[in-house]
Amino acid sequence: MLVLLPPSEGKAPSGSGAPLELESLSLPGLTAAREGVLGELVELCSGDEDKAREVLGIGEGLRGEVAKNAGLRTAGARPAGEIYTGVLYDALDLGSLDAAATRRATGSLLVFSGLWGAVRVTDRIPSYRCSMGVKLPGLGALGAYWRTPMAAALTAAAGHGLVLDLRSSAYAAAWKPKGEVAGRTATVRVLHSRTVDGVEKRSVVSHFNKATKGRIVRSLLTAGAVPKDPAELVEALRDLGYAVEAEAPGRAGRAWTLDVVVTEIH
Repeated sequence: MLVLLPPSEGKAPSGSGAPLELESLSLPGLTAAREGVLGELVELCSGDEDKAREVLGIGEGLRGEVAKNAGLRTAGARPAGEIYTGVLYDALDLGSLDAAATRRATGSLLVFSGLWGAVRVTDRIPSYRCSMGVKLPGLGALGAYWRTPMAAALTAAAGHGLVLDLRSSAYAAAWKPKGEVAGRTATVRVLHSRTVDGVEKRSVVSHFNKATKGRIVRSLLTAGAVPKDPAELVEALRDLGYAVEAEAPGRAGRAWTLDVVVTEIH
């Protein structure tokens, strides 16, 4: 099973470890593309600070992020699973998994990134600021930039098993499973169900959407569930206590759609 995750805007500090080694990251087919983004990002953030903030879409209060990006080549690096924070990663809580679940996380989780393309949770990276929605002056929109190098690398990473896609739309733009891979891909959204005047109403709640996705991944990892395809995933999630509604694709080359319906927000 391959689980595709979005990154977090907020990130833990880089720390004082050894600096980044691009060649050591997983998915080596992305190395050249990573170098292209890294080089341009460092150059951008080493120059006009106001221009860099405008390109990165960050406000006055985040000026420190520009300096952080300028020093990416020499900053300390930590496992990506420690760098990414926020609602989804708090709910996933990688650090508290037992040894068996940690091994499963290492082999199955892939975090998408505007800077790195995609990394495993054990890949050592520095803290950075660069979302997939950024348009770098020399490379253009990163979502489009990553599509070509990601096509081969992610198709290979998907292997022959289930692909569980929990990415947000911005990161999904960088790689869309096609053909046979799409047929064993399941995309998930979380819906909050409530009753108003006797009528059920459903809505997507951003915070809870992220938290529930983190809990879903944690549940699968701790249970040792290994669904081989979307239909088995539906059964596995239901066995774990989730209310799941599934829609199989109407034709070949399309992914399954899974709605996880919740009644409580926390």
